[in-house]
Amino acid sequence: MGTGLAQVMDMSSPQAKAQAPKLCPAIVVEPANAFDYAPDAVVSRALVSNKAGSVTLFAFDQGQQLSEHTAPFDALVQVLDGEAQLTIGEKIVRARSGQMVLMPAGIPHAVKAPERFKMLLTMIRG
Repeated sequence: MGTGLAQVMDMSSPQAKAQAPKLCPAIVVEPANAFDYAPDAVVSRALVSNKAGSVTLFAFDQGQQLSEHTAPFDALVQVLDGEAQLTIGEKIVRARSGQMVLMPAGIPHAVKAPERFKMLLTMIRG
């Protein structure tokens, strides 16, 4: 098990791009199977990003975390695989595969991986 400090993988390399999901109109994608976990790391890949918001896929190895931060927009977390521990304000929430949690704009939040998990993060701007 790692140190728990998130190490985000560089998804810009040619090899990583070849393994990353391609999100194209009218093409079905299974985000939970889009790419694999990486040892002692958090892997992320933006699937959609525009002025209305973004959709990003994350894969956390067990013990990894994203430290507390605040976002200016609401964010919706959808757990695709495993279990996540989210701290939103003063509240700790555990979400499992198939569950969703809203992280409101302006409220500090953090993400921990008590076990490895994948999530889809949808940021809603505006």
